[in-house]
Amino acid sequence: MKRRWNLLLYGGFVLAVAAFLSYFLVFARYPLTRDFPWVNLLLLAGALGMTGAGLRRAYGQAERYRGKVAGPVLAALSLAIAGLFLFYNFSFSRKMPASQGAPEVGQRAPDFTLPDSNGNLVTLSRLWGAAEGAAGSAGKDRWVLLIFYRGYW
Repeated sequence: MKRRWNLLLYGGFVLAVAAFLSYFLVFARYPLTRDFPWVNLLLLAGALGMTGAGLRRAYGQAERYRGKVAGPVLAALSLAIAGLFLFYNFSFSRKMPASQGAPEVGQRAPDFTLPDSNGNLVTLSRLWGAAEGAAGSAGKDRWVLLIFYRGYW
């Protein structure tokens, strides 16, 4: 009887490579999946599960399926890809240098202009001065809350 290809092994390895690359090509663009890469972790878990099932099939049903040689190699490569992804996302990328020129808490921020969520340009000094023209707001302080996200874009 001719042995069949063990597609779980190869599919698991291809899924591990796709999970690794898709983070950088697709999911790093969106804050929901960039800050905590839950989609990629699920894909890596599926890839390792498929590879494990393929190894089990290769050694448990050796008369029916191939993979006694390729199985451990692909499993080791899949584990290395998963380990590299975990190291990059949870250890290496979090070691960011301390900010040297950032304003301290309570310190007035330098004036800047950035686009808002609709693409309109907003200047910080105009936000401070916006309350001065409103009726009944003369003499009141206008506060602006700035939130800085340190990370990679």
